Amino acid sequence: MLQNFLHKPVAFFILPVFALANTAIIINGSLTDVLTENYSLGIGAGLIIGKPLGILLLSSLAVALGFSKLPDGIRWKHLIGVGFLAGIGFTMSIFITLLAFDDAHMVSNAKLAILVSSVIAAIIGLIALQYILKNERPEEEAA
Repeated sequence: MLQNFLHKPVAFFILPVFALANTAIIINGSLTDVLTENYSLGIGAGLIIGKPLGILLLSSLAVALGFSKLPDGIRWKHLIGVGFLAGIGFTMSIFITLLAFDDAHMVSNAKLAILVSSVIAAIIGLIALQYILKNERPEEEAA
């Protein structure tokens, strides 16, 4: 009973606050300057474009070669929407950032770019899947 009561506050408030507090981002300069650095643009492109594209291409290759097949009821457009949601995974991106950069200023800026890109990927995935799934509902359910 207590677990059910605490599930939503923990999942939607406590864990995100904990994750953001542990990133220890120090913003140096304007947000525009931070997000237009070459490495920030690369991070954004990787999380927002690269993840969905990689998931779609490698999944289609696996299906084409006969290693797997799409589950019943799943179409390629579903996979695209879920691919955008894969851009949310900022934990590993921050870990790699800590390994890749020595400069504390660059690490902080890269963390901010990761968080902003993850939010953008989440919003795109949410909108895409809402649109896709809304248009697939049977007419009697939609009414």
